[in-house]
Amino acid sequence: MAAGGMRAASPPPHLPPLLVLVGRHGAHHARTSPAPPPSRPCLSRGCRARAARPPTPLTRGAGLSLIGPPGSSVAADWLVPPSVRGRAGTSYPGRLLPLPFSSPCPPVPVPRLRRGGGGAEPRRAEPPRAELPRRMTPSQWDFPVELCCRPMAFVTLTGLDVVYNAVHRAVWDAFCANRRADRVPISFKVLPGDHEYPKCRTKRTSYEWYIPKGILKTGWMNKHLNLVPALVVVFYELDWDEPQWKEKQSECATRVEIVRQSLQGRNTKVAVVLIQKKTPLPPGEDVIASERAAALCNACDLSGKSLFVLPHTDHLVGYIIRLENAFYEHAQTYYYTEIRRVKSHKEFLNKTTHQLLFVRHQFKIAFFSELKQDTQNALKNYRTAYNLVHELRAHETNMLEIKTMAGFINYKICRLCFQHNTPLDAIAQFRKHIDLCKKKIGSAELAFEHAAWMSKQFQAFGDLFDEAIKLGLTAIQTQNPGFYYQQAAYYAQERKQLASMLCNHDSSVVYPNPDPLETQTGVLDFYGQRPWRQGTLSFDLSDPEKEKMGILSLQLKEKNVLHSELIITLLSNAVAQFKKYKCPRMKSHLMVQMGEEYYFAKDYAKALKLLDYVMCEYRSEGWWTLLTSILTTALKCSYLMAQIKDYITYSLELLGRASTLKDDQKSRIEKNLIKVLMNESPDPEPDCDATAMKASQKLWADRVSLAGSNVFTIEVQDFIPFVQCKAKFLSPSFHVDVPVQFDIYLRADCPHPIRFSKLCISFNNQDYNQYCVVEEAYQQSDILEQSSQGTMCLVPGKTRKFTFKFVAKTEDVGKKIEITSVDLVLGSESGRCVILNWRGGGGDAASSQEALQASRSFRRRPKLPDNEVHWDSLAIQASTMIISRVPNISVQLRHEPPALTNEMYCLIVTIESHEETVAKDVKLTAGLKPGQDANLTQKTQVTLHGTDTCDDSFPALLPDIPVGDLQPGEKMEKPIYIRCGTVGTRMFLVYVSYLINTTVEGKEILCKCHRDETVTIETVFPFDVAVKFVSTKLEHLDRVFVDIPFLLMTDILSASPWPLTIVTSQLQLSASMTPVDQLESYVENVVLQTGESASECFCLRCPPVTNASGVATGCYVISWKRSSPVESVPVVSTVITLPHVVVETIPLHVNTDLPSFGRVRESLPVRYHLQNKTNLVQDVEMSVEPSDAFMFSGLKQIRLRILPGTQQEVLYNFYPLMAGYQQLPSLHINLLRFPNFTNQLLRRFIPTHIFVKPQGRQADDNSIAAA
Repeated sequence: MAAGGMRAASPPPHLPPLLVLVGRHGAHHARTSPAPPPSRPCLSRGCRARAARPPTPLTRGAGLSLIGPPGSSVAADWLVPPSVRGRAGTSYPGRLLPLPFSSPCPPVPVPRLRRGGGGAEPRRAEPPRAELPRRMTPSQWDFPVELCCRPMAFVTLTGLDVVYNAVHRAVWDAFCANRRADRVPISFKVLPGDHEYPKCRTKRTSYEWYIPKGILKTGWMNKHLNLVPALVVVFYELDWDEPQWKEKQSECATRVEIVRQSLQGRNTKVAVVLIQKKTPLPPGEDVIASERAAALCNACDLSGKSLFVLPHTDHLVGYIIRLENAFYEHAQTYYYTEIRRVKSHKEFLNKTTHQLLFVRHQFKIAFFSELKQDTQNALKNYRTAYNLVHELRAHETNMLEIKTMAGFINYKICRLCFQHNTPLDAIAQFRKHIDLCKKKIGSAELAFEHAAWMSKQFQAFGDLFDEAIKLGLTAIQTQNPGFYYQQAAYYAQERKQLASMLCNHDSSVVYPNPDPLETQTGVLDFYGQRPWRQGTLSFDLSDPEKEKMGILSLQLKEKNVLHSELIITLLSNAVAQFKKYKCPRMKSHLMVQMGEEYYFAKDYAKALKLLDYVMCEYRSEGWWTLLTSILTTALKCSYLMAQIKDYITYSLELLGRASTLKDDQKSRIEKNLIKVLMNESPDPEPDCDATAMKASQKLWADRVSLAGSNVFTIEVQDFIPFVQCKAKFLSPSFHVDVPVQFDIYLRADCPHPIRFSKLCISFNNQDYNQYCVVEEAYQQSDILEQSSQGTMCLVPGKTRKFTFKFVAKTEDVGKKIEITSVDLVLGSESGRCVILNWRGGGGDAASSQEALQASRSFRRRPKLPDNEVHWDSLAIQASTMIISRVPNISVQLRHEPPALTNEMYCLIVTIESHEETVAKDVKLTAGLKPGQDANLTQKTQVTLHGTDTCDDSFPALLPDIPVGDLQPGEKMEKPIYIRCGTVGTRMFLVYVSYLINTTVEGKEILCKCHRDETVTIETVFPFDVAVKFVSTKLEHLDRVFVDIPFLLMTDILSASPWPLTIVTSQLQLSASMTPVDQLESYVENVVLQTGESASECFCLRCPPVTNASGVATGCYVISWKRSSPVESVPVVSTVITLPHVVVETIPLHVNTDLPSFGRVRESLPVRYHLQNKTNLVQDVEMSVEPSDAFMFSGLKQIRLRILPGTQQEVLYNFYPLMAGYQQLPSLHINLLRFPNFTNQLLRRFIPTHIFVKPQGRQADDNSIAAA
């Protein structure tokens, strides 16, 4: 920082500015280095164009995460996925650092650490590795840690006492603890001020006579990562107002000088940070600070950009972050200078003698570019270095060094391609690398080294690929890390084979002494060189004997390598990847290889576990050759572990039809199986390890001597044994009075006939088990007897049938009898007994597939003898139903449909017995069949008594009506009465059950028989009732008037196909209605045929009501019955609810007294009665309008006043002039108080026409009068 003009990156709003003191050199600008988030690449087609674009630098991780005592250093070297950039508290596998209580930040995980060399030396984090099921032990083929880690600028901090000084400890924690992803990538280390750094060699001025001894020294990368810093920072506590300023300034200058002396010859930058207790003033206000800063820069020989002030305040982390940015810029400058220095050396090189130096310098430039975080240039220079490596002259003597460096550079190129989100470029580079190097084998005696090197290349690329996927790369099923792990395992297997051939020395051969692989320093000088001839570039071997001893020592070391462990680890990684990307067959294939490797590694338990898992898939898919190979290995494992049950199980399957072994091999396995059943030790399996075989023979001897349980139950449903079983009931159902019969078919596929001792079948009702057992006793030595005369002897290729029958129990009627298991016993209890158990009716893992193939086959089967059947034509029938005995009675139903609503419908049930013995305890169940609509159940009632009408309390179904016993040939009738409350279709059930004694297989049983009949009955309305309101003139009324008589007319129309008798009818009026005359029924005992109707008319009036909008009229009750000669038929009452009527009041009612007819030229007196229906005095204007058919006498126009509740009479004499139906003179009335009262309303009460008779003779008059 400068005392003068200050320009620094703006701190957060809550932080004071970090003082950056600059001298006359100008201002220093602290900057951060954020990187844009990378795009998420994928490996599918179409992504190549995207990958070819200029890649976006992939964001690196938190840069560093440091813990430890003084002198410690930790650098995190994983990549942070783009989704978590800039977030604190990102979760990674590892352990979490504890936070101080005052820290507001969440914990950030740190990688697992590896111990360093000394007590105060730092512990450096290992590079991230793919999570393996088992950790591989380090070997010479593992890439060095410094190659795999992420290169970061190395900065050392001096002058900090982090053990005893709390302020210094807080500064160190701010640098190393809880580092976020957006902080600059720097590796920090605390060192003492007088620390001795590696000495710088004398600079070479000419390369003319210089011959390089190798490509890259083994310690060079570690030196620039952890030993030679890009920047040394000297921390010193000094305030601007320090009283002893001169002494402190001198002491600070001395410390800086000591650091410079230890870095003599290096381009390492030096910076000073003053730790101050006080917060500095804003720039330009503290004149003393500016002056003393310039003086301190002169005393320490520093530029203004290399002096910083760090106030110890509450916002220490904010100052540290800005300080890191300044350190990062100094480190960038240092590595830029180093790149320039290395490039300058290339000018003195020639391609004749300095080919190795071209590769070395190009690699150094790329590595320094990585330290500078210039990954684009680093990738460019690594590619150049890779091409230069393959331009080197290759010979057996330097082949390993060339491949080693090619592998290192290829790793860097692929890692940077994945980092730049160009995975297709990484894959292309790796394929190119493998194509160039796969034929560079080197010495034939060390060919296993080439296989080990190839395996490591594929494994490393798989790790890089998997790491990129975890950081956001999208892989696809056909391009995933599993293929590279698989190829790595393949080369590891090739390494194992080559080592078994090349390192198969006698036990007399001893390891050379002195050890050719030892060096004076314990490490190689150059990567990839032989320890016994380091630095030798000649193609001619000067000491063949030493070369021979070196090769021998490498071979002897290779002999002790646990190859199976390496192979299993790689295969496990591949299986995990193929499982992740849903490649089941690849997973199964590799699991088989893992099982075989466990077998070679003599871990037989794990081998069996893996092989058992894979067998299921190969069985289901029908890979019989693969299954046989796996079973053979599993049989060896079970033999070597002396696992009796597993040994028997695998032997059973290897003898079966799915096995592809030859007959002689099957015969050997069958004999071994019989030996095991006879409690003897089996013969060893071929191609087993001799040492393991001896141990297994001892285990078998122990198994023979043990007096434990010798009965083994093997469920064969899930594999394919050498015995096939099928169970088949002869019928899907059996009557309870008929014996249940079924057959068990057995077929053997083993080479020789074999005897079984027992066959038993189990059912879901265990009471039947005792009837289905076949047992045959024989000597143990007769198990493999060639004679096939025995009942339980199975001849290969022949089908043996066993028939069973038993009598079902009466309580199982209506239930299903199922075969739950079939047990076939092999051996005897005196030796070892094996129970082959089939679940259900038999069949195994291949039965369903074979049955499907047989059903699709069109080949004609050859004709067999009558006692033999085609096995494929047999279908498993493992269950049957027990049904009741066939009833020998008849049930007839007699009725007269359809049923009428609410009538007691009679259904006559006729039962006749045809049994030979007495039918006991006959019961009848009748009524609505269950399972129909619930509304039908509620509106249907059934009874045995038809004389009384039943109500809703009666049930819809009458169960178990006792009828008594029926003698043979006896017939009886039972009437059932049904009441249906609603129309619709109903299904009725009549169920007759009885008991009868019968004999089955000499056993007398009591059978319950039943017969049921169903009948569908349609229910209809018996009649339709029409109701209407009319006036006294028989005109339709839509409303009635208070106290004005009107007529209620009913019309009953028969809808029944049968005659109906109307017993009576009754009109039940509501309180708001009153009859004018006595109410009587006019339809009593009327018989209506289909379509006939009966009508009634009632004269009613409505007194004044409060609610005139709608008045209830009442009910019309019709009592009826179906016409029948039977007098006991109950009468049904049907209630018809009459419609409501609108009631209105009328101010004036006019009633007319008029003769029924008139006669021409005879006086016709007409009297009009005007009645006031209101409480007011009515002024009435009345007029009569003449008619052409009449003359009249009386007042043509009159005005009246009618008092409330009274009436006036007006008399007219009409004189008819014409005969016929003539119109009367019209009466017009006008009410002054009710102007809305119209004459139209009067016409409902006043007659408008009358029939006029003509004048005639007296006789005619008498006849007319009589008529």
